[in-house]
Amino acid sequence: MHENGLKPGSTIGILGGGQLGRMLAVAAAELGFRCHVYCPDGESPAFDVAAARTVASYENEAALAAFAGSVDVITYEFENVPASTAEVLSGQVAVLPGVTALAASQDRLAEKELIRSLGIDVAPFAAVDSLGDLEAALEALGRPAILKTRRFGYDGKGQAKLMPGDDAAAAYESIGQRPAVLEGFVSFVREVSALVVRGRGGETAVYDITENVHRNHILYTSTVPAVIRPETAAEARALGIRIAEALDYVGVLAVEMFVVEEGTFERLVVNEIAPRVHNSGHWTQDGAGASQFENHIRAVAGWPLASTARHSDTVMTNLIGADADDWQRFAAEPGARLHLYGKAESRPGRKMGHVNRISPKRG
Repeated sequence: MHENGLKPGSTIGILGGGQLGRMLAVAAAELGFRCHVYCPDGESPAFDVAAARTVASYENEAALAAFAGSVDVITYEFENVPASTAEVLSGQVAVLPGVTALAASQDRLAEKELIRSLGIDVAPFAAVDSLGDLEAALEALGRPAILKTRRFGYDGKGQAKLMPGDDAAAAYESIGQRPAVLEGFVSFVREVSALVVRGRGGETAVYDITENVHRNHILYTSTVPAVIRPETAAEARALGIRIAEALDYVGVLAVEMFVVEEGTFERLVVNEIAPRVHNSGHWTQDGAGASQFENHIRAVAGWPLASTARHSDTVMTNLIGADADDWQRFAAEPGARLHLYGKAESRPGRKMGHVNRISPKRG
């Protein structure tokens, strides 16, 4: 790599071909980079906007070697890329964020233990490797509680809520009796996220803290500014930077948190981290001077980071399943910016696009 970062015309490899990869590739193109997307799914929406593609499994070492030989740096758009894949690739070319961050985020138990080791509050939790472990954990943590698989869960998949009277054995069966974590209930007033970007030289910047609302375990809206105290926002930024530095992170990192009210005080409890650009950062495409996608590309390419300053109040709304069929209405709405992902088929629960509604900045 050039001492001032990758030169325009260099090729950035992206593992994963979903909408996040698509938006990364668009941002990279605007900075003069080419993108090569590697994904097992031949119908991946990121392929539409990439200069090159590889359709192969993440375990295909010959395809991985050829991919690594064709690019100047590799990043990824989702955290369930096997850590072994990243290790194979990193023997040939830089993989950013690094394998440490990827591995930590893939195991909910390891992730929670890391966050707790930094002196940061997390929801009470216990490891579950058997029905007996689950029953003991419920006795210790109480109900309601949430049972989550340690690996490969997103958008509510691989988890079960346990209310008073619910059958523990049935809940354990519903997640496939896989290694899991039981999380104690946190009585929060809102959910927020910090989007941290950290460069190859260790420089950091954080977007304005985002307030998130979920429906059926899927993000529904993200709003900036979040309705939290200034000191709480400052603490959320500091926590995000602390986690990014502990992981020696490069790129955009999302840290999701609960805000707990204790009298007149707001306490932050970290829920989970995502080592990638994140759905709750989509507002940055239209509400900030530089999007999370541009800043992620800048970071992994070794370029200076762009400003994370917000210029508009923004509400991002996900378009799930048939919501996107209303594209004409959204396209005609003043102040609305429509982003569609080019997916061939809308299915219930599938993210098809999003709308950013911007208005003059008030605070």
